[in-house]
Amino acid sequence: MRGRIGIGYDFHRLSAGWRLVLGGVVVAHPYGVVGHSDADVLTHAIIDALLGAAGLGDIGTHFPDTDARWEGASSLELLGRVMEMCRGASLAPVNVDATVVAESPRLAPHIAGMRARLAEALGLPEGAVSIKAKTNEGLGSVGRGEAIAAYAVCLLETCTGQRKSRR
Repeated sequence: MRGRIGIGYDFHRLSAGWRLVLGGVVVAHPYGVVGHSDADVLTHAIIDALLGAAGLGDIGTHFPDTDARWEGASSLELLGRVMEMCRGASLAPVNVDATVVAESPRLAPHIAGMRARLAEALGLPEGAVSIKAKTNEGLGSVGRGEAIAAYAVCLLETCTGQRKSRR
């Protein structure tokens, strides 16, 4: 196996009147994430980690916020397109580890659903997708509840033949 590691990061403002989508799961909260697509910071961080590991640029290169095609788009759909790019480069994910940083809402009740949705989209067993939730201890824009951030790392391996997923 030849492995390639990537890191991803995303950050969005929170505002009333928007949905909060994380890992493909809609989380009930008075504030949602402001963005061009569904602004799913967790999935966006994972997308950037995959693209970085594959040497394929970043999310803004492939899905710019100046392109009307991506307005309101599901980030899981974007992740599916990135998975096609990885397969085209003969690369497949081995695992993903991600952290969401938000003061609220409490994310623990939603993590299992996020892991399931992301694992399915990545073609991985749920055990290969780790999601953690942290606060910013009241500091900065995240700590004041004005924003949300996510970090992700992934390992891609060179694949041969027709292997499409690790499931």
